[in-house]
Amino acid sequence: QVQLVESGGGLVQPGGSLRLSCAASGSIFSIYAMGWYRQPPGKQRELVAVFTSGGSTNYADSVKDRFTISRDNAKNTVYLQMNSLKSEDTAVYYCYRRQRGRDYWGQGTQVTVSS
Repeated sequence: QVQLVESGGGLVQPGGSLRLSCAASGSIFSIYAMGWYRQPPGKQRELVAVFTSGGSTNYADSVKDRFTISRDNAKNTVYLQMNSLKSEDTAVYYCYRRQRGRDYWGQGTQVTVSS
Protein backbone atom coordinates (compact mmCIF):
# COMPACT_ATOMS: atom_id res chain seq x y z
CA GLN A 1 0.00 0.00 0.00
CA VAL A 2 0.99 3.58 -0.65
CA GLN A 3 -0.12 6.58 1.34
CA LEU A 4 -0.13 10.06 -0.18
CA VAL A 5 -0.35 13.12 2.04
CA GLU A 6 -0.93 16.52 0.45
CA SER A 7 -0.37 19.95 1.92
CA GLY A 8 -0.22 23.56 0.83
CA GLY A 9 -3.72 24.39 -0.33
CA GLY A 10 -5.63 27.47 0.74
CA LEU A 11 -7.18 30.76 -0.30
CA VAL A 12 -5.22 33.06 -2.60
CA GLN A 13 -6.05 36.17 -4.60
CA PRO A 14 -5.98 36.14 -8.40
CA GLY A 15 -2.43 36.53 -9.62
CA GLY A 16 -1.03 34.97 -6.48
CA SER A 17 1.00 31.82 -5.92
CA LEU A 18 0.78 28.61 -3.95
CA ARG A 19 2.94 25.53 -3.64
CA LEU A 20 1.43 22.11 -3.07
CA SER A 21 3.39 19.18 -1.67
CA CYS A 22 2.65 15.48 -1.74
CA ALA A 23 4.65 12.98 0.27
CA ALA A 24 4.44 9.29 -0.53
CA SER A 25 5.07 6.57 2.04
CA GLY A 26 4.58 2.85 2.37
CA SER A 27 5.50 0.35 -0.34
CA ILE A 28 7.44 2.70 -2.59
CA PHE A 29 8.91 1.44 -5.87
CA SER A 30 11.42 3.28 -7.97
CA ILE A 31 9.43 3.10 -11.22
CA TYR A 32 6.29 5.16 -10.96
CA ALA A 33 4.21 7.98 -12.34
CA MET A 34 3.27 10.73 -9.93
CA GLY A 35 1.62 14.09 -10.12
CA TRP A 36 -1.49 16.16 -9.70
CA TYR A 37 -5.08 16.14 -10.80
CA ARG A 38 -7.82 18.56 -9.86
CA GLN A 39 -11.59 18.62 -9.68
CA PRO A 40 -13.24 22.01 -10.12
CA PRO A 41 -16.70 22.51 -8.60
CA GLY A 42 -19.32 20.64 -10.61
CA LYS A 43 -16.78 19.24 -13.05
CA GLN A 44 -14.84 16.03 -13.60
CA ARG A 45 -11.37 15.36 -12.33
CA GLU A 46 -8.70 16.46 -14.78
CA LEU A 47 -4.97 16.16 -15.21
CA VAL A 48 -2.89 19.12 -14.07
CA ALA A 49 0.72 17.96 -14.23
CA VAL A 50 2.47 14.63 -13.89
CA PHE A 51 5.83 12.93 -14.06
CA THR A 52 5.53 9.88 -16.27
CA SER A 53 7.22 6.60 -15.39
CA GLY A 54 9.87 7.51 -17.96
CA GLY A 55 10.66 10.73 -16.14
CA SER A 56 9.13 13.22 -18.56
CA THR A 57 6.47 15.74 -17.57
CA ASN A 58 2.98 16.36 -18.93
CA TYR A 59 0.98 19.50 -18.28
CA ALA A 60 -2.58 20.48 -19.02
CA ASP A 61 -2.63 23.23 -21.64
CA SER A 62 -4.49 25.49 -19.21
CA VAL A 63 -1.59 25.53 -16.73
CA LYS A 64 1.46 25.49 -19.01
CA ASP A 65 3.81 28.42 -18.31
CA ARG A 66 2.10 29.03 -14.96
CA PHE A 67 2.51 25.77 -13.02
CA THR A 68 5.68 23.76 -12.48
CA ILE A 69 5.91 20.22 -11.17
CA SER A 70 9.07 19.10 -9.41
CA ARG A 71 10.15 16.30 -7.14
CA ASP A 72 12.59 15.27 -4.47
CA ASN A 73 13.27 11.57 -4.90
CA ALA A 74 15.05 11.29 -1.56
CA LYS A 75 11.88 12.47 0.17
CA ASN A 76 9.45 10.66 -2.16
CA THR A 77 7.76 14.02 -2.57
CA VAL A 78 6.37 15.91 -5.53
CA TYR A 79 5.58 19.59 -5.60
CA LEU A 80 3.35 21.80 -7.68
CA GLN A 81 4.34 25.43 -7.86
CA MET A 82 1.34 27.42 -9.03
CA ASN A 83 1.88 31.00 -10.19
CA SER A 84 -0.41 33.59 -11.75
CA LEU A 85 -3.41 31.81 -10.30
CA LYS A 86 -6.81 32.43 -11.84
CA SER A 87 -10.32 31.93 -10.50
CA GLU A 88 -10.71 28.97 -12.85
CA ASP A 89 -7.87 27.21 -10.99
CA THR A 90 -10.22 26.85 -8.00
CA ALA A 91 -10.56 23.14 -7.35
CA VAL A 92 -9.74 20.28 -5.05
CA TYR A 93 -6.24 19.17 -6.00
CA TYR A 94 -5.41 15.48 -5.69
CA CYS A 95 -2.02 13.86 -5.59
CA TYR A 96 -1.74 10.76 -7.76
CA ARG A 97 0.75 7.94 -7.97
CA ARG A 98 0.79 4.90 -10.23
CA GLN A 99 3.14 2.01 -9.63
CA ARG A 100 3.08 -1.67 -10.51
CA GLY A 101 -0.26 -1.21 -12.25
CA ARG A 102 -2.07 0.30 -9.27
CA ASP A 103 -3.35 3.82 -8.79
CA TYR A 104 -3.18 5.68 -5.51
CA TRP A 105 -4.82 8.99 -4.58
CA GLY A 106 -4.36 11.49 -1.82
CA GLN A 107 -7.26 12.89 0.17
CA GLY A 108 -7.26 16.16 -1.75
CA THR A 109 -6.47 19.73 -0.81
CA GLN A 110 -8.67 22.72 -1.58
CA VAL A 111 -7.30 25.60 -3.61
CA THR A 112 -9.53 28.65 -3.84
CA VAL A 113 -8.60 31.63 -5.98
CA SER A 114 -10.77 34.59 -5.11
CA SER A 115 -10.53 38.26 -4.27
